[in-house]
Amino acid sequence: MDRKIIAKKLRELRGERTLETVSVGTGLSVQALCNYESAIRIPRDEAKMAIAKYYGVPVVDIFFTDKVHEW
Repeated sequence: MDRKIIAKKLRELRGERTLETVSVGTGLSVQALCNYESAIRIPRDEAKMAIAKYYGVPVVDIFFTDKVHEW
């Protein structure tokens, strides 16, 4: 998981909504959401599920990439 990619996806999903609106809808704090959107932290599984449910998007679409690592 790349924090910057996740942060970008979360900002795009939020669109014109305020962090306060998403906070109420997800049950997560504004500070936590800000940390996720700023690539400071990656949400725990429970938070991932709450965010995905709020936006109506599968967890994998937000928090996992199709990027293949070269070994």
